[in-house]
Amino acid sequence: MIVAMFIVGAIVLLLFVSIKILNEYERGVVFLLGRFQRVKGPGIIIVVPFIQQMVRTDLRVITMDVPTQDVISRDNVSVKVNAVVYFRIIDPEHAIIQVANVFEATSQLAQTTLRSVLGQHELDEMLSERDKLNADIQEILDRQTDAWGIKVSAVEIKHVDIDESMIRAIAAQAEAERSRRAKIIHAEGEEQAAQKLADAAAVLGQHGAALQLRYLQTLTEISNETSNTIVFPLPMDLIKPIMEAAENLSGKKPPPGSGPRSLD
Repeated sequence: MIVAMFIVGAIVLLLFVSIKILNEYERGVVFLLGRFQRVKGPGIIIVVPFIQQMVRTDLRVITMDVPTQDVISRDNVSVKVNAVVYFRIIDPEHAIIQVANVFEATSQLAQTTLRSVLGQHELDEMLSERDKLNADIQEILDRQTDAWGIKVSAVEIKHVDIDESMIRAIAAQAEAERSRRAKIIHAEGEEQAAQKLADAAAVLGQHGAALQLRYLQTLTEISNETSNTIVFPLPMDLIKPIMEAAENLSGKKPPPGSGPRSLD
């Protein structure tokens, strides 16, 4: 009786140890006497003690912080950069067999890749082209971790810390750039205005009626003002005949015998 109870207890204990329950997001990599057998799960699976071993793997997306890295940009500016990596295991077999610690290996690879990629760009690109840098880092990490059964879905640069002196230099550079753009825009505006005035003068010179209409419009605008002094602009075409006539009269000599006569 005691032997029977011992046998039943051993069977129950064996079943308790052998039965494993895997969640929907988990898989079990099973080894038979040290050799890879298969990937099981999710649900209830049976692992024979001392003959089979099982290693659980999580298939959910994992968020990994990349520690702050000292990076020297291509224009020799020292910055401190940290990032976050989103990845998940898509091949449990390779994640367990090909690398000893998949999380540590991914973290170290992310740090070296972050320094390598950012070191090839200037500081302005780090600050203004983060989306492109994130995509470049994500592509490199995804390609290099493919043999480990890892899928890197995204990389985000979180902070780019700059020295206080460099911040002041960047502010001065930005101010100078804004001043340069303002001067260029003002010069372009002056050039366009001069071109329009030249075009208008050419049109008015070809059409006398248009010039007269513009003259009348100017008089109307002046008459609406409250000034006591009104200046009438006269076109040279109007006063030129008068000036020529005045010159002819002033230069004309009286004919002989047309002078005054005396009465005797």
